[in-house]
Amino acid sequence: MSKHYVKEGYTPFMNLYETQTAIGLLKKTFEANLGNSLNLKRVSAPLFVDPFSGLNDNLNGSERPVTFDIPSINQHGEIVHSLAKWKRMALHQYGFQQETGLYTDMNAIRRDEELDNLHSIYVDQWDWEKIIIPEHRTLDYLKQTVQQIVDAICDTLEVLRLEYPVLPTKLTRNVTFITTEELLLRYPNLTPKQRENEITKQYGTVFLMQIGDVLSNGEKHDGRAPDYDDWGLNGDILFWNDMLECAFEISSMGIRVDATSLDEQLSKANCDDRRTLPFHKMLLDNTLPLTMGGGIGQSRLSMLLLSKVHIGEVQVSLWDEETRTICKKHNIILL
Repeated sequence: MSKHYVKEGYTPFMNLYETQTAIGLLKKTFEANLGNSLNLKRVSAPLFVDPFSGLNDNLNGSERPVTFDIPSINQHGEIVHSLAKWKRMALHQYGFQQETGLYTDMNAIRRDEELDNLHSIYVDQWDWEKIIIPEHRTLDYLKQTVQQIVDAICDTLEVLRLEYPVLPTKLTRNVTFITTEELLLRYPNLTPKQRENEITKQYGTVFLMQIGDVLSNGEKHDGRAPDYDDWGLNGDILFWNDMLECAFEISSMGIRVDATSLDEQLSKANCDDRRTLPFHKMLLDNTLPLTMGGGIGQSRLSMLLLSKVHIGEVQVSLWDEETRTICKKHNIILL
């Protein structure tokens, strides 16, 4: 059963046709802003990968990938969860140079997703990755990149509001940086999500850093796969969403593991069996370049900038009958 937040008196600020046109403008504008800011080139991306390549994102480790048989080649394919690992391999194979990178449209199916205003079984995002030099594996460089992405989002909003003055969306360019441990110490009696809501409501735009490792209370703030982000050099970009009255994650990103951090994180996560996979072997022997990257939700960004309350207003997916009834009752038009 899905769970949904209902905003009383909600009326969309755009009709269906205006929404579709605005999504097109948003995507075209943001892609250009992102590519120019981070020196990225667009490439094509896979919808599925070989299950034994080690290239699929394992997310929190419990989600089941969608798998299908391919009789003509006598093997199976696996729908991607994200392209966190594939992108790094692509940078190596395509011969990208230092301080350059790629972005791509990533489409995925996450069959085990719990459905609500923000989550659908269909996932669409801009996946991006760039090669960095060893000296840039630092928090300062991570923070600089986060600010560039936030500026690209805010610049896109300015273009949209010129075209659609009816939009009430307001964002804060100034980013507040805080680690998960600092957030725990500030709000020790709250759950991780409650902590995110409190800090983001106060500051507007937050980059929550260092996600994946165990905190001083013996728990993790949130799960992170051990084989793409360096848990000490990653984070989530959060905006306060006035329509939903909560912290709103737009991007999970970070500086990627090197051989040392991969070795440590595989051990911590009890995932030593992955060391023999082709992708992981290339990381451990330093064949692949040092990189940073992330995913930026396309439907999420459309929701935020167009002041929508449900992800089904900006993408087509499958919903249970109760969700459809609730949405219809509250002026939420599902595509």
